[in-house]
Amino acid sequence: MNNTILVTGGAGFIGSNFVLDWITWETDPVVNLDKLTYAGNLQNLASLKGNPRHTFVRGDIGDSSLIDELLANHKPRAIVNFAAESHVDRSIHGPGEFIQTNMVGTFHLLESTRSYWGSLSENDKKNFRFLHVSTDEVYGSLAPNDPAFKETNTYEPNSPYSASKAASDHLVRAYHHTYGLPVLTTNCSNNYGPYHFPEKLIPLIIHNALADKPLPIYGDGQQIRDWLYVQDHCSAIRRVLQDGKIGETYNIGGWNEKPNLEVVHTLCAMLDDLSPRADGTPYASQITYVTDRPGHDRRYAIDATKINRELGWKPAETFETGIRKTVEWHLTHQDWVRNVTSGDYKKWIETNYAQS
Repeated sequence: MNNTILVTGGAGFIGSNFVLDWITWETDPVVNLDKLTYAGNLQNLASLKGNPRHTFVRGDIGDSSLIDELLANHKPRAIVNFAAESHVDRSIHGPGEFIQTNMVGTFHLLESTRSYWGSLSENDKKNFRFLHVSTDEVYGSLAPNDPAFKETNTYEPNSPYSASKAASDHLVRAYHHTYGLPVLTTNCSNNYGPYHFPEKLIPLIIHNALADKPLPIYGDGQQIRDWLYVQDHCSAIRRVLQDGKIGETYNIGGWNEKPNLEVVHTLCAMLDDLSPRADGTPYASQITYVTDRPGHDRRYAIDATKINRELGWKPAETFETGIRKTVEWHLTHQDWVRNVTSGDYKKWIETNYAQS
């Protein structure tokens, strides 16, 4: 077994931020597996091109022969599984892909991992870890005065996406309890930050505001989410991988509960300051209310006490500092945004990673 780690889904939003974070702070090499669906973007990893510590492989976690080959050739000490379909709206319109990737794909990945882990020496078995990255949405929805989600909350998923992630969490748990596989699970709140595909609320609002398009708000905009800056999430995962207790779940949150409408007004005010419209009109004038999506969960909130108590982790960013960094990043990376929204990033992949 080598010091290499295998990261799945490492060209997506959170996965690519994690890979960049890992290369910055750790010394172990990374093998990065990503299927490069619509949300996987190798431009996120452009700074690593030619870096001997980063190996990119284009592929699917459901491809058992490929996974077996990667495990045999690279002999990683850990697997960090980000690979997932993750957009609620897309899961409502087309749940099949979510079932295939999040449930069936995770099953195949676990089977290959179990076989690989079983072949290791006793010492290497003890040191190996499978870290599964999940979401707070598996817990369902909270009433306004309910306490925040703890790791002991019952799973009550309400969308095809969250149901498929809940199923994957259960599989990971079962492989630990049945086969002894040394697993760790993290459940995070809503991430935001650099390289966020512009279908999610924060990057969508920034993009639409600058493009003079409507800023769509579902329903009354009072859906509450706990917002976690993506680099804080990455540091938490590194901490769990290092010292997390095998078989345990750790909730990762930002301690930043905000209604969606408040988030949008914050973004508009920040853009008014950093990139005002030529005519001086506030960006908030572009806000438009649209029909709420089916089964829209009203409130998520993460209680991140356990990871702080047991592993000493807490977020470095407040919502105010993290959102400002996010807006500034978007304003200085408009080429990236244009390539993503136009689909040109796919051409970039073929040109720059033709071997993938």
